[in-house]
Amino acid sequence: MDVRKAVYSVYERRLRNRLLGRPVPRHVAVMLDGNRRWARAAGLDDVNHGHLAGANHIQNLLAWCSEVGVQHVTLWLLSTDNLLRDPSEVGPLLRIIETVASELSAPDQPWLVNVMGSLDLLPAQTAETLKAAAERSADKTGMTVNLAVCYGGRREIADAVRSLLHEHAEAGTSIEELADIIDVEHIADHLYTKGQPDPDLVIRTSGEQRLSGFLLWQSAHSEFYFCDALWPDFRRIDFLRALRDFSERQRRFGN
Repeated sequence: MDVRKAVYSVYERRLRNRLLGRPVPRHVAVMLDGNRRWARAAGLDDVNHGHLAGANHIQNLLAWCSEVGVQHVTLWLLSTDNLLRDPSEVGPLLRIIETVASELSAPDQPWLVNVMGSLDLLPAQTAETLKAAAERSADKTGMTVNLAVCYGGRREIADAVRSLLHEHAEAGTSIEELADIIDVEHIADHLYTKGQPDPDLVIRTSGEQRLSGFLLWQSAHSEFYFCDALWPDFRRIDFLRALRDFSERQRRFGN
């Protein structure tokens, strides 16, 4: 075991050296996938042990991102579809998410927590806890941490358009006038991530190679990295490999 740790340490150091002077993503978005499979692989009957292990791993990822200079991180914690799962799983998972938000916004943490998603679909206690976490960290100047809870990419776009329409209706703009002036920036200004750069790098753990509706609008020009490791097993080496892969790509932004 000591030999293995030594080998990993050398390899990790080499990866870090290869990243020196290379471009670093300003915004990293991560689909924290594989908690349930991790619990089953560990022989645990309750998959919520996997969710808890995944939640306990988030601080590690944020530390790694902060070390290399990432400015914004988006973490997908719960999709709108996840709410349809067995209540015996959803209830404890919501409590875990509440704890994550509260811990990340604690006074001794530097992160600026931003909660994004359809909070109106969540139980009142969960929604209030998430909003309180965002308010508690509003004045912090550290890395922005977006917590995507009860999030769906299509719903986000629909919410953005709805917000845009309400804004212009209040200003007295007619539908015809709005149709003449609306462009992609108008919609982008009403997304959950408004004011932030779009993610440069999107990482999904667990070996799945699809977006599942994650940041549909914002990821138009993102680079994607799919990792086989289940989220609780995601290591610093895996993160550095993702950064190395990103740094070696020639970004064409749709061209």
